[in-house]
Amino acid sequence: MVGFEKERETLEGMGVAVVAASVDPIEKAQEVADEVGFPVGYGVTREIADKLGSWWEDRRSIVQPSEFLLDSDNQVVLSSYSDGPLGRVEAADLVRLVNFYESRK
Repeated sequence: MVGFEKERETLEGMGVAVVAASVDPIEKAQEVADEVGFPVGYGVTREIADKLGSWWEDRRSIVQPSEFLLDSDNQVVLSSYSDGPLGRVEAADLVRLVNFYESRK
């Protein structure tokens, strides 16, 4: 999330809002939220993960990274699902992608 905090002003200037969520309880999620300038949700359950199509890891009771870019009509234009620490969307890449999409309009 540090990368998204570094690019937050750029993304906000492009009209992109960043929102994060975690399986953590509110107190732990608040610790993360205090370090970034965007909302951080808490208490993601397996039911929520299933609705997102995310991979729920039973052993640790966590949802693996699931990232989405929505357009102004709230339609998903990019999704990324990981089952570990690799393959996550980088904030700088998202900036380039949004610029690319905007250039095609």
